[in-house]
Amino acid sequence: MPAEESSAAPRGDRSRGAATSRAFIPPLLAGAGPGAPLGPALRVRSVAGPRRPSVARPKGRSTGTPRAPRGGGVRRMYEQARRAWDRPLTAYYLILGAGLLITVLGLVMVYSASMIKALELHLPGSYFFRKQFLAAVIGAGLMALAARMPVKLHRAFAYPLLMGSVFLMALVQVPGIGMSINGNRNWLYLGGPFQLQPSEFGKLALVLWGADLLARKQDKRLLTQWKHMLVPLVPVAFMLLGLIMLGGDMGTAIILTAILFGLLWLAGAPTRLFAGVLAFAGMIAFVLIKTSPNRMSRLACIGASEPGPGDSCWQAVHGIYALASGGLFGSGLGASVEKWGQLPEPHTDFIFAITGEELGLAGTLSVLALFAALGYAGIRVAGRTEDPFVRYAAGGVTTWITAQAVINIGAVLGLLPIAGVPLPLFSYGGSALLPTMFAVGLLIAFARDDPAAKAALAMRRPGVRWKTMRRRVKKRPSGER
Repeated sequence: MPAEESSAAPRGDRSRGAATSRAFIPPLLAGAGPGAPLGPALRVRSVAGPRRPSVARPKGRSTGTPRAPRGGGVRRMYEQARRAWDRPLTAYYLILGAGLLITVLGLVMVYSASMIKALELHLPGSYFFRKQFLAAVIGAGLMALAARMPVKLHRAFAYPLLMGSVFLMALVQVPGIGMSINGNRNWLYLGGPFQLQPSEFGKLALVLWGADLLARKQDKRLLTQWKHMLVPLVPVAFMLLGLIMLGGDMGTAIILTAILFGLLWLAGAPTRLFAGVLAFAGMIAFVLIKTSPNRMSRLACIGASEPGPGDSCWQAVHGIYALASGGLFGSGLGASVEKWGQLPEPHTDFIFAITGEELGLAGTLSVLALFAALGYAGIRVAGRTEDPFVRYAAGGVTTWITAQAVINIGAVLGLLPIAGVPLPLFSYGGSALLPTMFAVGLLIAFARDDPAAKAALAMRRPGVRWKTMRRRVKKRPSGER
């Protein structure tokens, strides 16, 4: 019988699956001889075919479903943040957002810090705020104008701005025209409640003119010679410093010196040349500080915890008191105690102390984070461009804003001498706010001028996006989209 043959078949050469399949052949085919062909409909596949050898899979290999990266959600969030940080428009949004947020927060703090001061002067409580708000509106227009101006127009604007700034700074020293405020003769009276400080516009003039000068010399490959690197950049900068120091404003002179060193550093000045200019400027600063009792007293107030003899460190100490009383989240907006006649200049040089008292550590860290974001974005614009003028101008503006912020905040914290410079975009003062907002507009224009940023902005236009989406969607046979 076929069944007996299949059951008696040896197991050496035949597999168990083949024997089982023959045992289930219908009786109709039992008499079929060996080798008889089977019809397609009568062929029977084996019930249990030969087993395939199992393959050991390596551990940790994907089995078809994607696995989350190691670290779970934290690593995924880090990767997303890193990709977002590397996008072409990151610097553009950082500059625009940080600049506007600092200005708006500064308006709020100017209103809070200047109210008592205005009432002491028998003025309306919103007097200083209204002037600052008007300057912010004008500055916003200047920032928008600078952001839309092409680079060639910025370069053409550098020389008229420099000559106008020098003329106004010289006009300050004319008796009967210049004004003296807090011992510094650096102001021009414009009529009514408005004054102008030309030295603030001298910072912007030095940045634009110095960037254009160095860019032209780099195009001609002249920066390899130390004479071309120093002349006429350093003599013109020292001329501006001399006009400023005639009025006694050493704080603005320090910022101008920082801009000069920033431009030389970006131009690739040799270490010996850079150190020589730094030593010469330090020697001049030492002589100016040593010959002035007022500057020596400010230098002696670094780290002071008591007002000292004759209350010489009154302002520095009460700035520390304001910060210390703020705590983690502050006493509340408008609830400062130090602005009630205890802290001089609460809405100008020491507005950061009032911010710490009313908004606490959280408020001061927020301000520092905004300035850090603005500085990082400026460095990123200067480092990624191939245009030498853009690199020098962006680096000069970034040096200006960050150096001024560090000097102001360092003085409030008692780590640096009180230099009398305002906090950029934050402190009260239209003369300082207008050129600074124009400089932020410069950074915005440079960030938009990057080729990758141009392409990204073009893709965000409604018409371009609609056309792009229409190309991606294919028509269906029914005609529906």
